[in-house]
Amino acid sequence: MSDTPIADHALLSDCHSAALVDSNGSVVWWCAARFDSPSLFGQILDRQAGYFAIRPSRVEEAQRRYVDGTLILETRFHCDQGELVLIDGLAMADGVRGHDLGKRSPHRLLRDVRCVSGRVELEVDFVPRMEYGLTTPTLSRVDGGILAVGGPTALVLSTGSNLNLIDGRGRARGTVQLTEGDEVAFAVEYASSWAPPPPTIEGEEIRRMIEDTSEAWRSWGAEHQNYSGRCEEGVSLAGRVLQGLTYVPTGAIVAAPTTSIPELVGGTRNWDYRYSWVRDASLTLN
Repeated sequence: MSDTPIADHALLSDCHSAALVDSNGSVVWWCAARFDSPSLFGQILDRQAGYFAIRPSRVEEAQRRYVDGTLILETRFHCDQGELVLIDGLAMADGVRGHDLGKRSPHRLLRDVRCVSGRVELEVDFVPRMEYGLTTPTLSRVDGGILAVGGPTALVLSTGSNLNLIDGRGRARGTVQLTEGDEVAFAVEYASSWAPPPPTIEGEEIRRMIEDTSEAWRSWGAEHQNYSGRCEEGVSLAGRVLQGLTYVPTGAIVAAPTTSIPELVGGTRNWDYRYSWVRDASLTLN
């Protein structure tokens, strides 16, 4: 199990499923296409259960925030020779706005990295593990990225970076040298292994999707959040988090996006919270 405090994980959501990103730039939890689906990255539960890390080789400090009015995460890495900004989000369907937030979500993780000053070596490590880490997928190259297939699940990683496939280990990794103004983008899309894989996505299109998803969140907030007063920013963020925990096809609010994390280390109270518990949902609505 991860020894990173739960408070050091940021929530991403497409209102169908959720991902958690730790303060080192690693996606350590993602279940698609539903909150209660088996995990694709599950390192928060087991070190062998998969992750997707994007981080500088040498970090002095990391600062994080949500882009204003959204659940798009911005992580700023201060390094010994430069500075990087990493943007993370789960994509909304193109053009959804307001009350339609979360409808037809494409089950796509978006990640964009920009070097804002100096020179930085970026490390990329893609280690998918389906079925809570039980399935190590087969990785192969496709035009514009990498295809991972494990059991009934496929993931398509879109990247212009030249990652090395580690034979027989279901892992792709590499380093990218970035100087001021350089930008690289990644997308991971969930699909069924028996269907034709979705096409890979160019970097500019990934960045457009991030901006469109940001606007989707802001338009939802304009329609649903009108509180002003004490702790206004915190209240606004709390509202977005609760919307992010809402499964849009039914309107159910899950108690939490995770499962099997004990309330106390070594304890037995390790329920699956990815469902709408009547008590928790009542308190949430209240």
